[in-house]
This record gives sequence, structure tokens and C-alpha cells, in this order.
Amino acid sequence: MNRPVVAGVDGSPSSLAAADQAAAAAVARSRPLLLVHGYLHPLGYGVPLNPYDLGVPAPTAESEKMLERVAADLADRHPGLRVEVRQVAGGPGAALVEESRRAELVVVGSRGVGGFTGLLLGSVGGQLAQHGHCPVLVVRPAEQPIPVGGPVLVGVDGSESAGYAVELAAAEADRRDAELVLMHVDAPEREAAAPEAAAEAAELLGAAAGRVRTAHPGLRVTERAVVASSPETALREASVEASLVVVGSRGRGGFAGLLLGSVSQALVQHAHCPVLVAHPPSPAGD
Repeated sequence: MNRPVVAGVDGSPSSLAAADQAAAAAVARSRPLLLVHGYLHPLGYGVPLNPYDLGVPAPTAESEKMLERVAADLADRHPGLRVEVRQVAGGPGAALVEESRRAELVVVGSRGVGGFTGLLLGSVGGQLAQHGHCPVLVVRPAEQPIPVGGPVLVGVDGSESAGYAVELAAAEADRRDAELVLMHVDAPEREAAAPEAAAEAAELLGAAAGRVRTAHPGLRVTERAVVASSPETALREASVEASLVVVGSRGRGGFAGLLLGSVSQALVQHAHCPVLVAHPPSPAGD
């Protein structure tokens, strides 16, 4: 199954930056790019999409022209890129969650207008972050410079979800020829058990680094154990020098509840680089 890279596009600067990164990701993975615009009934969010009542809204010509314009521009700037466009009736979060069932990667901006207003802020973002069926890349607003040449940073806590995040991060670092930084976060209250905490962190980081070096010989890997008030604080501060932060969709220990509620919103909204949420892809045809 040749899963596409999917980008949510609404014409905003943030979504255009996301589409550009999605195009680069599609070329790097030898995958097609699918540009998706989610649209609602003209009367707004409160209207039920029942064809027996009001009829399913039709795609707008203006949005179709916007998508075609973005597709043509991306094809010109990314040689070898295959691009398709699609308008989907319904809320933006639901549209992207559904597309993620058949996608290799979904890329979205952290701000939006029109069909993607408030994307990744509030309920729509929570829907995609928690219920996506493949990895989700959140791109910073276009006006914020994206660090180039920095390491790929990933949180390690020993959970299955974090293990998959490490796999994704290592693959990204390999593609970018970048350093991979494995970070484990301990809370200050564990200071009384410092030797035990240090030993646990070293064991978790060492095991993760060993798996990465076996799968990606020659990749530069750094193990970093830190003490911070919260995992999102440590990752956010470290993201200043990173080109990408990768996090699991579930966690334990230092990453308990990561990407659920306020922790996820803090990282997605305030990281200084793109954030990749490591949802395992759905089985083909799911």
C-alpha cells in the first residue's frame, strides 16, 4: 500500500509551511503528497450534515483553486513530487483523523484559518493528537524560523510508545544526516533516590541507544539524562537547538500523560521547532 504523506491546507501561512515540509517528506520517502482541505456547511459548525435536512455542502471553487495553486507551486519546487488534492466535507479534525488511516504521515500547521481555524488548539488539536492513525507532524508558524542542521530530539521513558518514537526519530535523523539526542527526564522529587534514578536513566538510555546503533550504523547518538519540573519543560527548552522533537502518543514515568491535555498543548504550541507525534500507522486497509 503506497500510503501518501497528507497535509492539511487552508491557505494560511502556517498551512503553506506545513505543505512545503510535507512535500519534502514525501520526496524523501518516495511517497505521493495529498493536500486536504476540510470544509463545513456555510451555516457553520452547529449545522448537522444530513442530506435529508440541508444537503451535504459542495466543495467551493475558491478552495479548489487554492489547492491547485499550492499543488502546482510545490510540484515546481520539489522535483519528482506527485501531488493530489482533495476537499472533504466535515470538521477539519475529523477529516484529518480519517485521512490518517491511510497515510504514512500527516503534516499540519499549528495555526490556521478557514476550514482549519484553531487547528491543534483546543478540541480539534486534541482530536488529532490523541486519535491519529499514523505519525502527525506539527509545523511551527511560517513567521518562526525553523532551526536547520540541529539534532533530532526524542523523549525516552521505557514505554512502548516511546520506543516507537525513538524508531521514528532515528529514521528522521538518518534522512537528515543529523545527530540524534535521546533524552530521559526525572522529576526533582526523585533527588533523594538519585543513585537509583541515575541508574534507571542510564539503563533506559543505553538500551535505546543500542537499538538505534544496530539499526542505523554510523548515526551520531547522544544520551542525555536531565532533571526538570516536567517533561514538556525539558523538551521545550532543548527544542531551541533542535530541528525536530519526536514524542510518543502515550508515556509512563517522566512522560506520563504526554500529549494528553495541558502537557501536549504546551509542547505543540511552544516548542521552538516542529513536533512529531509518534502514532503507529494503522494496518493497511484499516
